[in-house]
Amino acid sequence: MAASAVPGPLGLGENKPAPDAGTLALTESPAPQAAGAADAPETDAQIEGLDLSSTAKAAAYALKKAHPTVSFTSGRRDKADQARAMASNVVKNRKWIEETYAKSDLRTTCQDWVDANPDKKTQAEIAEGLLSVFNSASDADLGKFSKHLSGDAFDVQPVDKDADAIKKTIRGLTGLDKFLDTEGGLVRWHAQF
Repeated sequence: MAASAVPGPLGLGENKPAPDAGTLALTESPAPQAAGAADAPETDAQIEGLDLSSTAKAAAYALKKAHPTVSFTSGRRDKADQARAMASNVVKNRKWIEETYAKSDLRTTCQDWVDANPDKKTQAEIAEGLLSVFNSASDADLGKFSKHLSGDAFDVQPVDKDADAIKKTIRGLTGLDKFLDTEGGLVRWHAQF
């Protein structure tokens, strides 16, 4: 059988034809986007600054999308930040710790320190004392005590306008474990996951 005179597909063989000039791009094409990249939400500096766990961060973004005026006041805290935040409330209510936190050895130790030091009245003095309690606590006890220490909680600035709608959205957030709109008799909006 004789060799076929029918050429193979373009691009094969020795005689490759040059592309027609009309098919060449005159400008560089943009790189293709990853699937769903066009739908990816813009990052929010305030939320990113909270250093939240993935579940809490996703919930914060969902809340902000539903209520763009929401302002976050706290996210992940180290021990010193947690002591300072608690002290600001203890200044207003000396029983705030036992009225706010679930019963645990660490809660008892913190409240006992407050009760044993009635002369410590400023936020700085109380924070220093609570930090000393935290520094002697185990990581396991700290992790159970406050979800802020693991990045699994955020606080929202309480508002009057649209408060019921915002609270309803918070209560419906994926992964929510607990939502408090008061802590120890003080108005605080706290969501934990």
